[in-house]
Amino acid sequence: MRLSTDTVLAMIRQPRDNDTLGGRIWRARDASNLSSKDLADRLGVRPDTIAAWERDRSEPRTSRLIMLAGILGVSPAWLIAGVGEAPKDDLSNDAAGALRDQLAQVKKLHDQTGKAILALEAEINRVLQEMP
Repeated sequence: MRLSTDTVLAMIRQPRDNDTLGGRIWRARDASNLSSKDLADRLGVRPDTIAAWERDRSEPRTSRLIMLAGILGVSPAWLIAGVGEAPKDDLSNDAAGALRDQLAQVKKLHDQTGKAILALEAEINRVLQEMP
């Protein structure tokens, strides 16, 4: 299969992940919230095999790489060469969600503080008006 110049240039311009194959397998598995045993069961291999792949002590065969990419929800190109989009990290989503929750709480407290200030001002004005 021949690739056009535009296709090759588009591939070059895609984000690259400089991690190792094993590192990408581990990150994708982690982002998918799968244990190594769960992944091994789904692929029909032993958990030791997954550990060896993630530690770059061995590499999966092509057929397993394709299955692995499908199970982990990543492209084979990213898994093999780090080309394209990395899996979304749930931790970053969880952290962003926690920060959004904190922001909502601060906004709520800000609104309550504003109401308390207005009530205090009104009370001060009432007391001042009652003074002789």
